[in-house]
Formats: sequence, structure tokens, C-alpha cells
Amino acid sequence: MEKRIDFTTGAIVLPLLRFAGPVLMALFLQAMYGAVDLLVVGKFADSTDVSAVSTGSQIMATLTNIISSLCMGMTIFLGQKIGEKRADEGGQIVGSGLALFAVIGCFLTVFIPVIAPGLAMTMHAPEEAFGLTTAYIRICGGGIIVIMAYNMIGGIFRGIGDSKTPLITVLIACICNIIGDILLVAVFHMGTKGAAYATVGAQFISVVISYLLISHKTLPFTLEKKMLTWNKRIIRRILVLGIPIAVQDLLVGISFLVILAIVNSIGLIASAGIGVAEKVCVFIMLVPMSFMQSMSAFVAQNRGAGKLDRAFRGFRAAVGISFIFGAVMFYTGFFHGDLLSGVFTSDEAVVVAGAEYIKAYAIDCLFTCFLFCFIGFYNGMGYTTFVMAQGILGAFAVRVPVSFLMSRMMPGSLFHIGLATPCSTVLQIVLCFGGLIYISRTKK
Repeated sequence: MEKRIDFTTGAIVLPLLRFAGPVLMALFLQAMYGAVDLLVVGKFADSTDVSAVSTGSQIMATLTNIISSLCMGMTIFLGQKIGEKRADEGGQIVGSGLALFAVIGCFLTVFIPVIAPGLAMTMHAPEEAFGLTTAYIRICGGGIIVIMAYNMIGGIFRGIGDSKTPLITVLIACICNIIGDILLVAVFHMGTKGAAYATVGAQFISVVISYLLISHKTLPFTLEKKMLTWNKRIIRRILVLGIPIAVQDLLVGISFLVILAIVNSIGLIASAGIGVAEKVCVFIMLVPMSFMQSMSAFVAQNRGAGKLDRAFRGFRAAVGISFIFGAVMFYTGFFHGDLLSGVFTSDEAVVVAGAEYIKAYAIDCLFTCFLFCFIGFYNGMGYTTFVMAQGILGAFAVRVPVSFLMSRMMPGSLFHIGLATPCSTVLQIVLCFGGLIYISRTKK
């Protein structure tokens, strides 16, 4: 069997870093995957295409996060069985998960293209970019089942302690997407539609090649055709773990879409500016996000093995390491946001607008090292309902109201609107600390 990481024995920090490294690289490539669309469109098209891609990709990112969150239910369940030394049940978990996501994927493939105009209208897409935004959503929505398969592959292997295989799948997709964007946008001048076709095509190629690679790997469990069944017990457990995470990501994603809609109402430059800023922010948050995913796998295995003290020690180590990187990202984003946004567009007005939003988001880097590790910890423990609750409170008790008020009090200021994000993070951290104190006392 090929080497995978066992988090339940030996040192803590080194295995955690060995696992988090490929996760970080995969997230970086995933961010590059999304950024290339906007980068190429920003260089070879106009502000209308930039606005359409930024709004359309934000909607698709929200839908993709929901899918990824449901897959997290399977990842956690699989990780707990690995920790319990019952890896033989993995084939049934994966088989039932494949059946579940195939049904969901078929439904969304039909549903998303139908509601694409409504989504663009809800997002207050600028009139000049409305048609292109709708086209982007339709094309990507038609390939949603490929996106689901793409996320399934990563979820399965992270659950068994293998973070290198997902890195390979993302690398393949990133390379294919870069080639597709250059050909369709820069060479054939297809603009927004070219970026969308490149996105779906790259993930399709990645899934096919990844399947061929995975078929030659030795797994810690057997996966046979007879296991591809609708096992109600397993599917119920996947949904119990995954739905709260998906609901949280959906509602948190909606909160960011509300902010985008607020900004879209300001005008085309502000819309393009926040689209550029969001791409930069994905890179800024890479390290905390990698530790969040790593924490889920680390804690799930140790919970399954009954080693809760070890899970707590891993959490503290992850927070410390993540904070160091968070401080660096804060400095870079707060003082050099114009350089970062300038990577994605040559329009000076859009650069200035993007830098305003990045400056506010950089403040959040000092807090997310705590929050993201907390979320990974609670997901691994199986407390996904709590994760959902704190995420919803942060989004709708703070982020949306503050951004709305700032847009009214300080019209046109993306910096003040952006401050809503660190404000919501502070509330979520307070809730997570309270939950940690409760768990510590209960377990003792």
C-alpha cells in the first residue's frame, strides 16, 4: 500500500506540516485556476468582461463550495474510520458517496443553466455585463457534474491521509485551464465565454487523467462495483456531517454575494474592482485554508482513535504556525494592495478600487489563523452543526448588516464595506473559544 500519513501516533507538527504542504500547494493551484480566468480576461478583454467573470465566478465558487462541503462529510466519516482502524469500511462509504453525488450532479446540471438569468439579476450584475454574466453561469453550470467529480477525488484522498494525490489533480486542471484561457480568450478573443469553456474543459480533462492515475494506486480499502449503491445508513451519516457545513458555506457565500450585489449597485468600476480584490484575497487566505483542511483530517483520525488530547495539541500548533503567515499576509495586503490588484488588470481605476477592498480584507488575516483552525477542528470532531451556527451568525448578524450600513454611510468606499469581514470573524472567534472551553470541560 502506498504511504499515507497516520496522525494518531508519533510527532504532531512535522506530520501536520507534511500533510498541509500539499494541501497548500493544491489550494494555491486552485486559486491560480480561478485567477487565470480573470487575469487573462483583464489583460485581453475590457471591464465588461472582467465584471461578468468576477460576478459569474463568485456565484460558481459559492456553488462549488457547497459541493466541496458535502464532500467534507464523506472525508470526515472516512477519516474517523481510518482512525478507528476500520479502513475496510471505506469502500462502502466511497461507493455510497459516489451514488449520492451522481444524483445531485445530474439535477444541478439541468437546474443551474435554467436559473442563470435569475442569479445574474439577483446579483445586480451591471446592465452592460448582464448577458455575459448569464452566459458564464450557464456554461459552468452545465459542467457542474464534472466539478463534483473533481471535488470528490480530493475529498476521498484527504480522508485517508493522502494530500499528494489531490495536488496532482489540481495541477493537471490548472495547467489545462491556463492553456484553455490563452487559446480561447487571448488568441480566439472569446472573452467571458472562452473563460467559462476553459474552466469546464480543464476540470473534465483533470478528472479523466486523475481517474487513470488513481486506478493504479493501492487504497487502504477495496472499492468494487457492487459497493456503488444507495446505502441509506452511510448516506445519512455523510449528510449529517456534510449538510451543516454545506448550509454554512451556502449562507456565508450568500453573504458575500450580497456584498457583491451592494458593490455592483455602485457601478461598473466598483464591480470590477471587488472582483479583482476577491481573487487576490483567495491567495491571501491560502495558509489558513490549508490548515483548516489539514485540521479536519488530523482531528478526525485522532477522534476516531480516542486521542482527544492529541487533537487539542495539534490545534494549538496549527494556530501558531498559521498566525506567522497571517501577519506576513496582513502587511502585504494592507500596504501593497495596489500592486496585488495590478496583477489582474491594467485599468488604473479598477486597480485603485480593488486595493481599497484588499486593505480591509488584510486586517482579517490576523484573525483567520484562529478561525479557520477552529473550523477544521470542529469539523474533524464531527461538530458540524456548531460550525454552521457560528458561520451563519457571523454572516448575517455582522457581515451583511455592517456592509450595508457602510455602503449607506460611506457610499463608494470599498475599504469601509470590506471592514464587515474582519468584524464578523471576531464574533465567530469568540463563539469558537466558548465552544472550546465547553468541550474541554465536558471531556475532562
